[in-house]
Amino acid sequence: MQSALSPVIRCLAGLLAFGVTCSTAGAACPIELSVYGDAQNGSEIDFTPTGTSATVTNTFRLILDNNVVLNGIVMWTQDVARPNGALMYKCPEGDVTGEELAACTLWNGVIYTADDKGTVGLLPAEGVEAPKTLILPDLGPVLRQSPAYGGSGFSKVPSDVFAMKGCQE
Repeated sequence: MQSALSPVIRCLAGLLAFGVTCSTAGAACPIELSVYGDAQNGSEIDFTPTGTSATVTNTFRLILDNNVVLNGIVMWTQDVARPNGALMYKCPEGDVTGEELAACTLWNGVIYTADDKGTVGLLPAEGVEAPKTLILPDLGPVLRQSPAYGGSGFSKVPSDVFAMKGCQE
């Protein structure tokens, strides 16, 4: 019985904490196990369970060509509730200063979603059914200007739109 209630409880917690809407009926894939692809160049976003973080609501990786992997996190802002995503590259391990974190952060911004009808929303926290489409505004242009582009880094710039392509089992 508890496993049937667990998605409902997570949904209600997300609704109370972040104002997200959700449906537990027929939830095919939770956001924390979803995989998205960029149709233009094969870049992929893979979400993973975040664990017990008090501030990080989602964890993901952006996998680019040439085996370049950017680590991503999402934290909801306090003033106007928005899922603020950040993609980082080669950040130092352990305790880092704000300057060090800023230096290794290649992109940050609000992550939007879209459904089959074109309705735009905000990225939900974990425990909610994965949206059909992710929109990371200005991702491509910002990454093209990053130190990870060119040379021994990635060579194919991703688009700002990623479509769901599967669910990790």
